[in-house]
Amino acid sequence: MNTAAIDVRGLRKSYGAKTVLDGVDLTVGAGTVTALLGPNGAGKTTTVHILSTLVRPDSGTARVAGFDVVRDPAGVRAAIGLTGQFSAVDGLLTGEENLLLMARLRHLGSTQSTARVAELLEQFDLTDAARKPLATYSGGMRRRLDLAMTLVARPSVIFLDEPTTGLDPRSRLTMWNIVRDLVGQGTTALLTTQYLDEADELADRIAVLDGGRIVASGTPDELKRLVPGGHIRLRFTDAAALRAASRLLDGSARDDAALVLSVPSDGGIGTLRQVLDRLDADGLTVDDLSIHTPDLDDVFFALTEKAETKGIRS
Repeated sequence: MNTAAIDVRGLRKSYGAKTVLDGVDLTVGAGTVTALLGPNGAGKTTTVHILSTLVRPDSGTARVAGFDVVRDPAGVRAAIGLTGQFSAVDGLLTGEENLLLMARLRHLGSTQSTARVAELLEQFDLTDAARKPLATYSGGMRRRLDLAMTLVARPSVIFLDEPTTGLDPRSRLTMWNIVRDLVGQGTTALLTTQYLDEADELADRIAVLDGGRIVASGTPDELKRLVPGGHIRLRFTDAAALRAASRLLDGSARDDAALVLSVPSDGGIGTLRQVLDRLDADGLTVDDLSIHTPDLDDVFFALTEKAETKGIRS
């Protein structure tokens, strides 16, 4: 088990009569990525703002890197980095000047600031553009610079609030690789995103926030198994074998033209083994098989559409 870098218990926040967070519990292991998913207005950004000490919770507790966000906000701020939905770089400065400004704000000192800025410019492939005005930067370059500024003081925990919004596919892929490298070096990341493929690619665990509550959490594969529709697709070499397998496997759906049989499955190895064992016991050979599980789009819609009526919330 990883040590918890973020530990949230019973977090609540309201604005007037509107409850934004209604008892959120969340744990993020050190050196991992947790993606926080949810529809607009679910409370994702409010959660990030509380954890980064920008907003004070009404009740509940939250600790980041061991520091309580209410009792020791200075300790939290010293340990974290935050990249918001929109670039926070200063358009009147060059990339290098933006980084140097952040280094000075972090009290790194002249020598250390210069060395750290050079290191970040190289890491984020911005060395050639370091002294160029930001007007010449593409959207992807600006987002890389924004993340580099977040990392000036080597935070142990970073909050990425929709960091790839508006980026083209190549720039998104570049950002994904940067996040993977950071986590590989031990950084902890809490990611909010509207891109479900992004969560699937990056997250060790996913928490789904809806109506101010966490309605489900787990690994991407665990969440996919919560949603019906998974199946094992079996292809046979002849129609006789297909018909025999169809009679043998309850609930299966047959496609005679393609010689394919679809068998309901939870996506687990145990179910696959049972199916193959039954076929083998009757001397039936499968020409090809594949396992199909719902994707995160299916999970998202199933968990956030009228979650109360689906029995997800208690």
